[in-house]
Amino acid sequence: MTIELTGVIARHIDAVNAFDTDAIMATFAEDAYVNDNRREIAGIDAIRRWVEKEMVGDKVTIDVREVVEHYGDIIVRAAYDGEYDKSKLPPGELIMSNYFSVRDGKIVSLAVIRNQPSEYSQGNKGP
Repeated sequence: MTIELTGVIARHIDAVNAFDTDAIMATFAEDAYVNDNRREIAGIDAIRRWVEKEMVGDKVTIDVREVVEHYGDIIVRAAYDGEYDKSKLPPGELIMSNYFSVRDGKIVSLAVIRNQPSEYSQGNKGP
């Protein structure tokens, strides 16, 4: 079900787009974890280092394209841009799916994944 982005996830994305490390960190639980680029980043100190270097440091911006609620979790599909190394990326927009789990008003987990269409998904007939 597509929904409007609100609450801690809206604050998180606003803080990322403002390059505000402290505001980003305020959205995470102390024992949160992030999976970005197939790397597990666990705990608030490690997440802060990742945010400082790879989000704020690389001036990453997130342009939300779709928000889906799925059994209490929120999936945000968005175009990413910034000053990170794009040399190994395909041309065009970088669309990432962000899988958020929130408990007690804080992000407890975030997985950021560059997905591809699946031949098994609705509307795809396959090879």
